[in-house]
Amino acid sequence: MGIALSVAIGLLAYWLAPMINYVNAVLLSFLIGVCLNNVLSLPKSLSSGIKFSASKVLEFSIELLAFNINFNKIADLGASKFVLVVIMIVLLILLTIFLAKKLNCPTESGWLVGFGTAICGSSAIAALAPSVTKNTEDTGIAIAIVNLIGSMGMILMPFIFRELDLSDTEIASYIGAGLHSVGNVAGAGFEMSERIGENALTIKMARVAMLSPAIIFFNILIQAGKKKNLISYLKLPIYLWAFIAITILVSVVQLPNEFLENMKNGGSILLIIAMAAIGLKVSFRQLIDSGQKAMKFGLLIFVIQLVIISLLLVVL
Repeated sequence: MGIALSVAIGLLAYWLAPMINYVNAVLLSFLIGVCLNNVLSLPKSLSSGIKFSASKVLEFSIELLAFNINFNKIADLGASKFVLVVIMIVLLILLTIFLAKKLNCPTESGWLVGFGTAICGSSAIAALAPSVTKNTEDTGIAIAIVNLIGSMGMILMPFIFRELDLSDTEIASYIGAGLHSVGNVAGAGFEMSERIGENALTIKMARVAMLSPAIIFFNILIQAGKKKNLISYLKLPIYLWAFIAITILVSVVQLPNEFLENMKNGGSILLIIAMAAIGLKVSFRQLIDSGQKAMKFGLLIFVIQLVIISLLLVVL
């Protein structure tokens, strides 16, 4: 029954989201789950199904979303933009790990918020989460925060950039390398112009394509001093190896576009269902207590990200 409840909430959010401005189905599903958990007294018989949806359904969604990642798209960027993306991701991951501890942000939530900011929002957080925390509430809080900040950025960036003396290429770089989800990038980019939108999405897809190596890099950093050899750092969960294998397959084999689109849509729907289950495990008190620090941390990381992009645009 817990699985059925998660599916019902997820499908409701999927249906409602297009009617609500600036709120995507992932965030809406999470918020509905949180509200239900705090307003109703859910029977314990639902716990096992909710737990399954929050963990195994989440992992399966990431495997399906991997069908949308193609390393060949990086070639469309050009050397300078690819270097910008790689340097920005590396610096942001390093700063995330350092600042989460330095600023006394809840460690796992801070890690997930920073990683989601660096790569591709909800999908990146969902992909990394099982290997860094067993607390699904951390995952839910991080995804909620990244979606909120990304939505704010999507709304504000076009207004700000219209007042600044920047070229289309520079604006596309800020939007594509700075905003959190593909939806955020598309919304802000095409609001400016079709050319900016297309260039911003190309840069964004390069960030998405870096997800697999970024996860390995992140795991190496947080496990520093705990392992003795390189092989031990590569002991990733099975779903992550499946994710990497699928991205390689998609990059070297021309699969039918209809199949790829179906896999992408299926992964998105499963992610929405998983977020409903995660929301059903979060209390308002926990969301407020942990969320406040993680929200401030997320805003700080976002500002740092934009500063890094500014510096790299001058240098490269």
